[in-house]
Amino acid sequence: MSDTTILIVEDDRNLAGLLKYNLEKAGYSCLHAATGEEALEQLRQHAVNMVLLDIMLPGIDGFEVCRRIRQDVQWSDLPIVMLTAKGEEIDKVFGFELGIDDYVVKPFSPRELNLRIRAILKRDRRNRSNVQEVLRADGIEIDIGKHIAKLDGQPLALTLMEFKLLALLLKRRGQAQTREVLLSDVWDVDKSINTRTIDTHVTRLREKLGDAGKLIKTVRGLGYKFDEGEEESGEG
Repeated sequence: MSDTTILIVEDDRNLAGLLKYNLEKAGYSCLHAATGEEALEQLRQHAVNMVLLDIMLPGIDGFEVCRRIRQDVQWSDLPIVMLTAKGEEIDKVFGFELGIDDYVVKPFSPRELNLRIRAILKRDRRNRSNVQEVLRADGIEIDIGKHIAKLDGQPLALTLMEFKLLALLLKRRGQAQTREVLLSDVWDVDKSINTRTIDTHVTRLREKLGDAGKLIKTVRGLGYKFDEGEEESGEG
């Protein structure tokens, strides 16, 4: 794992030092940034495989750092784990809506954090290795390995979560997906979290797809599916 670099974004230098010690002991290389601005500069200067991101930072906060990372094409699929004392559900949901991969509440066990990091990196490498998978339907084309989406040959400006949502619906075309399944498989959110974030993302995705957006059907009382041959199934 020595080729894996983790950027620790944490203004508490004692905690940052503890994280660095435990992660390097586990075999990772580490970089540290004490502010959001410094974190973005570190990303511009170094090849990073994951970001551990505190929310409460001087200057721009962790949510804004996450937003900027996801808006930049070169970092759009970079794994992000939020480490924070803010454990309220609304903060978790907002973080997942921005595209984080996991949310760890302080105080936490270093062993648990290490297990979560390993799971995310393993999943990320597995996804990247699937470079030959290209999904197509009615003018929509998604190259999973290259993380490129197109509509009628033109690039689609999708957020990470929109990209993952569309890819999953295309992979499972014709199959109804509940909101709980989508939260689990796209957002990696615990199914006990009750949120309508799926509806918001589907609405935005439909808008970006234009006429092709009608292929994402609402399944009444259940969720959504991608289907080229049926009418809308009613509001959810």
